Amino acid sequence: MREPQPAVLKSLIPGVPVRRGKVRDIYDLGDRLVLVATDRISAFDWVLPTGIPDKGRVLTQLTQFWLNFLKVPNHLISMDPEAMGVPFADHADQLRGRAMLVRKAEVVPIECVARGYLAGSGWKEYRQSGTVCGVALPKGLRESEQLPEPIFTPATKETTGHDVNISFEEMARRIGTETAEKLRQLTLDIYRRAADYARQRGIIIADTKLEFGRLPDGQLILIDEVLTPDSSRFWPADQYRIGISPPSFDKQFVRDYLETTGWDKNSPPPPLPEEIVRKTRAKYIEAYERLTGKRFEA
Repeated sequence: MREPQPAVLKSLIPGVPVRRGKVRDIYDLGDRLVLVATDRISAFDWVLPTGIPDKGRVLTQLTQFWLNFLKVPNHLISMDPEAMGVPFADHADQLRGRAMLVRKAEVVPIECVARGYLAGSGWKEYRQSGTVCGVALPKGLRESEQLPEPIFTPATKETTGHDVNISFEEMARRIGTETAEKLRQLTLDIYRRAADYARQRGIIIADTKLEFGRLPDGQLILIDEVLTPDSSRFWPADQYRIGISPPSFDKQFVRDYLETTGWDKNSPPPPLPEEIVRKTRAKYIEAYERLTGKRFEA
């Protein structure tokens, strides 16, 4: 694996309005946006002071792979910094592979979540009530067990803290029944196709969250990142066991390390040691290479 370049914690494109999320810097070009995935990493609702080199490139290039694979209407226009205008072309070396020129859309204020396995907050709720986001499931399921059929479990989009799970009925009340039905169908179709493909590459997609937007003509399109380790729960198929929480291709090393530091999660988090950064980077890249069948070029 090629030696990583220093982590990019912040992109700087002069003269273009920008807002910064936990991971992405979003530049506003009027009817279009440029989304730059930095190497920032968050855990426990905090952005950490240490980045993971190449993480933003992995997320962006994996999103590009899935958009090409899925062939559903989406926001991507170009990955070429030269197509983004002079300020971006002048910073092409920093942006290449981590920036997307996209169509601006009105964001649907719902996280569209598909779950194929019983894990995370779903497992916690199931143990208490036999349901996941209000969806009744068969009795006797165990942690990480595959569900009889994938289920759709929407959530609110929160600007701070965790998203909040809601029922499908509440989603329909907020955005309309027709739109809710369409997004449920789209989400489950995307999940099934992606999960079938990933399983052939040795990765189980336990769950994923998708975001959608609406163009001025009313068309619903897929936006933001798609089926990445940040938006999905990826498990290595050869280490999957029912009854335990399998290892995953994401922030596992980061979360595990932070739990050992005594950090109270209410004050700024500590920096990450080099070993944790290296292992986390390797997991992101492994997920990319398994799914795409291509060597990751930093």
